[in-house]
Amino acid sequence: MADTEEKYEMITRRLQEVLGGDIIKAILADGRHPKGYWGTAPTGRPHIGYFVPLTKIADFLQAGAEMTIYLADIHAFLDNMKAPLELVEYRTKYYKFVLLAVFKSLGIPTHKLKFSLGSDHQLTKEFNMDNYRLCATVTEHDAKKAGAEVVKQVESALLSGLLYPGLQALDEQYLGVDFQFGGVDQRKIFTFAELYLPRLGYTKRAHLMNAMVPGLAGGKMSSSDPNSKIDFLDAPEVVRKKIKAAFCEEGNVAENGILSFIEAVLIPVSQLRLENIKQGGGILEKNAPDLKPFASDDAPEGTIFSIVRDEKFGGSSHYSSFEQLKSDFAEKKLHPKDLKTTVADAINRLLDPIRKSFAEDEEAQKIEKMAYPDPNAKEKKQKKPKVYHPPPPGKGKTAASLEGSTATAAPNPPTGDSAEDEPAPAPTA
Repeated sequence: MADTEEKYEMITRRLQEVLGGDIIKAILADGRHPKGYWGTAPTGRPHIGYFVPLTKIADFLQAGAEMTIYLADIHAFLDNMKAPLELVEYRTKYYKFVLLAVFKSLGIPTHKLKFSLGSDHQLTKEFNMDNYRLCATVTEHDAKKAGAEVVKQVESALLSGLLYPGLQALDEQYLGVDFQFGGVDQRKIFTFAELYLPRLGYTKRAHLMNAMVPGLAGGKMSSSDPNSKIDFLDAPEVVRKKIKAAFCEEGNVAENGILSFIEAVLIPVSQLRLENIKQGGGILEKNAPDLKPFASDDAPEGTIFSIVRDEKFGGSSHYSSFEQLKSDFAEKKLHPKDLKTTVADAINRLLDPIRKSFAEDEEAQKIEKMAYPDPNAKEKKQKKPKVYHPPPPGKGKTAASLEGSTATAAPNPPTGDSAEDEPAPAPTA
């Protein structure tokens, strides 16, 4: 069993920043399991950037932490109407399906995870009273500053954006956790929680932050920008096309989304799989669809990532760390085309089980269509059934035909076919 320092190292490795690390160390030293949560608001379609936090959650579980996956449905509605209220329910269900599929594809034990909705506690009397207490303490300036990196900023801001940070701070209390995990873009909300929760008489929590992964075109990977991200359900050829079009200038290691994804996702996943092999399969689920690291079969021991190339192009390259790979790229020993080809293949390996799960789940397919309806789809107009209304007496086609036949029959000359048609006898003298 790993000791306190080993568990703390596992919990905090590869993070960009840790606030309140002593809180976690004290819990571990007492022999307890730290409780944490990672939350997301179900707005736009989830993308492969979610691999970053979901992969890190495997470290928390391995260190014995108890994790809650929090679907912030109320936040989704409040964040400047990103998700209309009538769609939030379907998007929440779709997010849960996708996140579970990702965990299963990575081999992360889902029985150790707990899912929770914001509406489970944010609509209670107790939570609302605490929210009012918080509103009576927080200034408009602090609320706006806290949400600056997360809540969409507009010229005429809605009141809902000011509520957002306070609700997230209170979530820590109502979910009963010791730490909250998120991207470094959440830092202002985390420090807001550390300041204001104790003013309500609640405990200050620890906060763990991942680095943000740049999008494929540079900048933040965003659900609202389809060119910056790859959807979990994108077809293999779409993945290759997007990776091919991604910015990856030869020798340029700054703002390089391809390199950043390798560092934040592919190498941690590969490392996790190598650790699982060393421990005889005790970390990841044995029935996971793919537990092979991103190192080729002929790679030397210690390899964590391989760039597979044909011998006529110099043969494969093997790396035991991201720093080695980054250095080769900076020195132009590794060509962008080879890097992109390897990354596209690796992403498709990760996405294959997710796409398969979706294709086999009719309910998930229905939910996805309701969660993200096609904006270009035209509503089919239903033809009204024809109802026959009889015309008034003497009107209509039948009456007209009868009148026509009478008018036509009158001028006909006698035919002599009946006694009434025979000529009258001449008078006698």
